[in-house]
Amino acid sequence: MSLFWRIFLLNAAVLTAATLLLLIGPATVSTPVALTEALILTAGLAVTLVANAAVLRIGLAPLRRLTRAMTTIDLLRPGPRPAVTGRAGIADLITAFNAMLDRLEAERATSNARALSAQESERHRIAQELHDEIGQTLTAVLLELKRVADHAPEPTRTDLHEVQEITRASLDEIRRIARRLRPGVLDELGLVSALKALADETAGHTGITVHRSFDTDLPNLGTEKELVVYRVAQESLTNIARHAQAHSLHIALRRNTTDEIQLRIRDDGRGLGDTPEGAGIRGMRERALLIGAHLTLGPGPGGGTEVRLDVPTPTREQ
Repeated sequence: MSLFWRIFLLNAAVLTAATLLLLIGPATVSTPVALTEALILTAGLAVTLVANAAVLRIGLAPLRRLTRAMTTIDLLRPGPRPAVTGRAGIADLITAFNAMLDRLEAERATSNARALSAQESERHRIAQELHDEIGQTLTAVLLELKRVADHAPEPTRTDLHEVQEITRASLDEIRRIARRLRPGVLDELGLVSALKALADETAGHTGITVHRSFDTDLPNLGTEKELVVYRVAQESLTNIARHAQAHSLHIALRRNTTDEIQLRIRDDGRGLGDTPEGAGIRGMRERALLIGAHLTLGPGPGGGTEVRLDVPTPTREQ
């Protein structure tokens, strides 16, 4: 039975009951209408409306739950689907909505995977060019400056040494940018070594005290998952350095109680507050969804902000 006929029959049942009460009841209507008759008819109308509202409220309750789900759903934070309750058209509507969510999440995951893959390829290309082209050029400039400085008179030699230091600092900065674009240590030495290098780099450039805690017997997550863990850690540390006004932070990578690999980053800064999520955090959520991981951000136990990324291990997925 369609939703239209269900509502029609519910209203018809209420009106039929009201009509039968008028037919078999003692109430009569005279002309002009007496006060007691008006009161009885008004009370009957009120009872009819209340009964109609109660019946419709019960029948349309699944639609209210579906409406709440529609207003709160977030494709970056998958949650349980609305329960398929009700009959006929209502159940079909909830089923169609759940199927639409499944399709949207699958399409979003596919498009995000392509976009992030293209982004990583572009990062790799830019990092390669920075290292091979600009890095080699600046290295040649440094060697030439050294050769000229060795044969220059004293006042000019001092100036050339200052130019050498500026060029060397620029070369170090370019190498640092290239490492952030494409962490070669991740491919060569693994995730733990890459996170240690990232933590040391953050401490060296920001002055924030960094505490590290990494398990040594972690399973191999695979290239894609390790890259996601590294990028989430990188974005988290960048946000702390730029916005948190923190003095210290703690980064940990360990196996949790559910046999997942958990990345946890906690700082003592000012916290998230009411600041809306920016592109960086939404990018972290998109990356987490790609590998079936669960990302949570919130206040830390002692203040500041805590970021947790729970990544399923290959054995657990099987």
